[in-house]
Amino acid sequence: MTKVIHVLAFPNAQVLDVTGPLQVFASANDLMRQQGQALPYAVNVIAAGAEPVLTSAGLALVSDPLPMAGAACDTLVIAGGWGVYGAAEDVALLDWVRQKSAHSRRTASVCTGAFLLAAAGLLDGCRVATHWTRCEELALKYPQLQVEANPIFIQQGAMWTSAGVTAGIDLCLALVEEDLGRAVALEVARHLVVFLKRPGGQSQFSVTLSLQRSGSRFTELHAWIADSLAKDLNISTLAAQAGMSERSFVRHYRAETGQTPARAVELIRVETARQRLADNDAPIKRIALQCGFKCEETMRRSFLRVMAVTPQAYRERFSRTSSSTA
Repeated sequence: MTKVIHVLAFPNAQVLDVTGPLQVFASANDLMRQQGQALPYAVNVIAAGAEPVLTSAGLALVSDPLPMAGAACDTLVIAGGWGVYGAAEDVALLDWVRQKSAHSRRTASVCTGAFLLAAAGLLDGCRVATHWTRCEELALKYPQLQVEANPIFIQQGAMWTSAGVTAGIDLCLALVEEDLGRAVALEVARHLVVFLKRPGGQSQFSVTLSLQRSGSRFTELHAWIADSLAKDLNISTLAAQAGMSERSFVRHYRAETGQTPARAVELIRVETARQRLADNDAPIKRIALQCGFKCEETMRRSFLRVMAVTPQAYRERFSRTSSSTA
């Protein structure tokens, strides 16, 4: 049966938080249409009021009025954006969201849309994802939530929450996979030219970007590390490359990045290995050596620490090549 999907927008919503999910479900419909099958989704944008919704990007979206709260719905998706704060103060809208969620099979939020769900009391006691820049704010405002800064999206029963912007696409690909299977979800991802259909637990941002959030003192060092993974990247080597004494380097590096140098090197090695496992079918042993791990077993232990999955399992799930060679 066709599944009804409502995407809730509001003034100053972020446009990609609305159009990203819309396109995922629309692409799934296109794929099924090409195969001569019935369309799995009926998707529309809804909003309170009859006027077009002006997004924060300045693009106005034509929307349908809020449907009856008691009408059956498969999935309710809440967009994010700066306008969510005003939406979260709309008592009538919050009441509608609560009722509509109760009549929906699942409810999802994109980015800061979690603030609206939290204001409606729908996320109490749940693990929750939102944009990493708003995690602390969400946790302080709603202490009954377990806010996690790292995951791209989190599912807690019928509730799904995601990180910022493009993570809404990842979440909706996961919803399509739940509905139509992995093969269809991956085909939709390819159609959208998504680099990789990421798992929910994957980091919101790259390791090097994460390490450089607090400052740029070690930007050149991180670039050098990424180009020198096969070397012995001990403290002495790193300190010399940074032009600092070992003691001063360790102290300043941890203060600015929140990581020890050894941990940072391990994270960068794992991130590089992940990319190579997904992009080519070279033997895992060779990739381990190229990324600076002393042996395949050392890389396996690092993957388990960082990713909670083995390199072989990661490749089997996310490889974009036709074969996987151990």
